[in-house]
Amino acid sequence: MNDFWASAEVISTYSRKQAIEDGALKDITEAASNRGFPFAAAMTDAAWTEAVAWDEKNGGLQDEKGRLWDVVSMAWVAAIASRGRHAAESNRVPFHLYRVPNIPDATEANELELLMEISGGDDGEPVITIMLPHED
Repeated sequence: MNDFWASAEVISTYSRKQAIEDGALKDITEAASNRGFPFAAAMTDAAWTEAVAWDEKNGGLQDEKGRLWDVVSMAWVAAIASRGRHAAESNRVPFHLYRVPNIPDATEANELELLMEISGGDDGEPVITIMLPHED
């Protein structure tokens, strides 16, 4: 069988490792592992900013560790719910959580939609990426 891409020149690559080093992705593997996920996990910077980032000036009732736990917990619930004979054939699972926006004087939680994708990492291993719905 002829491989169409065998002689193609690679113009540019951007690895997951580079994205984490650059800050485009935030490594959340430890928190995800503590919740039960068996794969390396990361969040896009935009998803982190919306769901996890917390400025202490906004009040002490929130912190990034707790907010991250909420994200991985809701992702876990979505992953479990997406299994079984009625599961959709997709590597992407949407999920929602309520979080207080990271703005001064905010006290009311708003619903935020996130998307969890399982794909191949730099070496083809399964990895999880949590992102906003419009991100790829």
